Amino acid sequence: MPAIRIDLFEGRGPEVKKQLVENVTQAVVDTLKCSPEAVDIILNEVPKAHWATGGKLWSER
Repeated sequence: MPAIRIDLFEGRGPEVKKQLVENVTQAVVDTLKCSPEAVDIILNEVPKAHWATGGKLWSER
């Protein structure tokens, strides 16, 4: 059973997240030839103040 973890900035609506998990699930099913029921996806929404790239917080960009 593949488990996919996706870290993303918080603030996206439920429809966007629904579309994301549907598309990722389908990509995994097509690639690994498994059933959709075997695919677990965990969305981890992170505040921009808790995420940095290149030494700079995203909340300060």
